[in-house]
Amino acid sequence: MAAAVFVVLVGAWWLVTALGVVPPAYLPSPGAVIDAFVQANTCRPISEGSSRVVCGEFDYYMWQHLLASLGRIGIGVGAAIVLGPIAGFLMGTIGWLRDALDPYLNFLRALPPLGYVGLLIVWFGIGDVSKYWLLFLAAFPPLVIATMNGVRGVKQDHIRAARSMGASRTQVATRVLLPSVLPELLSGIRIATGFAWTTVVAAELNNGIPGIGGLAYQAGTQIQTALTIASIIVIGIVAVALDSLIKFISRILTPWHGRA
Repeated sequence: MAAAVFVVLVGAWWLVTALGVVPPAYLPSPGAVIDAFVQANTCRPISEGSSRVVCGEFDYYMWQHLLASLGRIGIGVGAAIVLGPIAGFLMGTIGWLRDALDPYLNFLRALPPLGYVGLLIVWFGIGDVSKYWLLFLAAFPPLVIATMNGVRGVKQDHIRAARSMGASRTQVATRVLLPSVLPELLSGIRIATGFAWTTVVAAELNNGIPGIGGLAYQAGTQIQTALTIASIIVIGIVAVALDSLIKFISRILTPWHGRA
């Protein structure tokens, strides 16, 4: 069914462009988008008959742009995966800490990334450090909230039962709390990664080359619409692939989750 919908959408797209309903500058044909994708991953002469060649777009192949963005996501989200669960566990177990920090956590979660990207550039410059911080701040709140909800959802009867059987604090944490919190944590990682990936264009608005978000933005400013659409399609495909990978890992790590 999904394949049929895809064929219909591409067919409608091709028909609209073939009939000239929309100018190519606004909506290029599927063939033009494919050509832009191919050019972004190959070398070609600068002009017809010239011996000089240009490779990729903006001096990088598209796969190099993609790897640069994935590297930034890995650092920003990776730091959030390390620090977020720690903060969530503390807020989930210490009531006064949760009451004190919860409003600020929700405030940060509600802020759109474009709202503070300029401030991060002022603080950390236009290099990768500001991008790491932006992606970290996008991923941190969902991870804290997921961990906190997971900790608070653990049944006290399970903890008391473990302690009554002589379990130490470490055993309670590793044998009771962790298995109970892990499904929520993995769901938080999935949400955080998806949200961080959606902010990749915002993170790469300034000095974002190489970067797939920077490529999409720069191509748009230069009216290279076909290349912009090709970049957007790649961003979407990678988002689906990342989400599927995290779901696959979640099923492996929490085979008991969702079972009666």
